[in-house]
Amino acid sequence: MYKKEEIILQVKGVNLTYDRPILRDINFDIHNVTRPGMVTGQIVSLIGRSGIGKTQLFRILSGLLTPNSGTVCIDADLHPVVAGQIGVVPQNYILFNHRTILDNFKIGLRGAVEKSTEKQKEELIHDYAERFELKEHLHKYPAQLSGGQRQRVSILQQILTGHKFILMDEPFSGLDPVIKDKVLELMVSVASLSELSTIIIISHDIESALAISDTAFILANQKGKEGSTITETIDLMSMGFSWNPDIKQNKNFQELVSQMKFRM
Repeated sequence: MYKKEEIILQVKGVNLTYDRPILRDINFDIHNVTRPGMVTGQIVSLIGRSGIGKTQLFRILSGLLTPNSGTVCIDADLHPVVAGQIGVVPQNYILFNHRTILDNFKIGLRGAVEKSTEKQKEELIHDYAERFELKEHLHKYPAQLSGGQRQRVSILQQILTGHKFILMDEPFSGLDPVIKDKVLELMVSVASLSELSTIIIISHDIESALAISDTAFILANQKGKEGSTITETIDLMSMGFSWNPDIKQNKNFQELVSQMKFRM
């Protein structure tokens, strides 16, 4: 059993044009999803092929780019998003390369837990680092880590800032199957940290994105119209595909993945 509660992120009438329309009339809502006796954050995917405008939509959702028209509003009061209110994990995992992982995390904590002592901050970092299998790497520098480890550092850095919303750009790109499965498990863990934790995945990897999402929005072109828009909403909860760690082995799920590859 689950319930869709209040809207916690709303995109309404977003249009973006440069020398031609890029995004056209983008509309979608993300709801707080609750399940009795469980902490259930949200994992939502925006799926589209390369060159469809996902990067521009990523920047608009994060508050880093202002659309020509339309709004992005967040939280229960649905106020307009401002840059810095949504945690951003880009493809290149922006970290301070001249600082250790521990120091990168301390920077993430600035302002989030102002009244905490340095000891309390380090205890919090060590606790999360252990959960994310990063404890042994705290005194290393970003260049000494693998791509998968840097991604985990980047995700954890956003968690430590206190962001409820974390926006991830192509998080599965360039990962081998084993690491990809670990990243999927990590995202589920992050979403389960609190009831309002919300991960928004921007991706062209249909199977991976659908495997952990409760809702997916398809970004595509429509025949005879310029600019991409949301052409389909997939409610994976109502289909019985959400919150199942073995969903990739489900025949009906694989049929959905195959259908989506043809429809995009």
